[in-house]
Amino acid sequence: MSLDPQLVIMAKQPLIGRVKTRLARDVGGPEALRFFRSASESLVRRVGQDPRWRTAIAVSPDRAVHERGIWPGGIPCIPQGEGDLGARMGRLFRDLPPGPVVIIGADIPGIERHHIAAAFAALGNHDAVIGPADDGGYWLVGLRRRPRVREIFDGVRWSSAETLDDTLKNIRERNMSVAMVATLADIDEGRDLVKWRRG
Repeated sequence: MSLDPQLVIMAKQPLIGRVKTRLARDVGGPEALRFFRSASESLVRRVGQDPRWRTAIAVSPDRAVHERGIWPGGIPCIPQGEGDLGARMGRLFRDLPPGPVVIIGADIPGIERHHIAAAFAALGNHDAVIGPADDGGYWLVGLRRRPRVREIFDGVRWSSAETLDDTLKNIRERNMSVAMVATLADIDEGRDLVKWRRG
């Protein structure tokens, strides 16, 4: 039975109107799509082939798993399934083979291999790990999944300033230990994109 660390990159089918919709309101659909494609392709190149963990891309909608030319070869694609973000991530945590699992978004440009390695290291002695985003959400969530997988997304207010706090509350109410890794920027609005491009 494998206990390999498993990295899951959550990705939407790259279409105008499906990805970075809040960003698109500020910069337009084509520019938001261009950012998503560039950020996600670069991220998969940086972290997807690291031998320290196995990587899968969880795609939405499910039928996009079979579309050629969107996702890089050599990395398996799996469907996210139905429901809100918590339902989809919860299903991944429950259904993947045994071992620690870390889930990240495909469109966070600051993620590097050392961030992923730090998250898996934290799961060596914590039940959960979170990488906060500077907008009140988070760019990474991981579970050790031993001795069992616990539900941590009940009642989370997604895409809000309360997303991180709601998730941490759930984790602590279940008497789980949690580690925090680096805070990174999520590019959700035009001003975020400007700030990120300025470096």
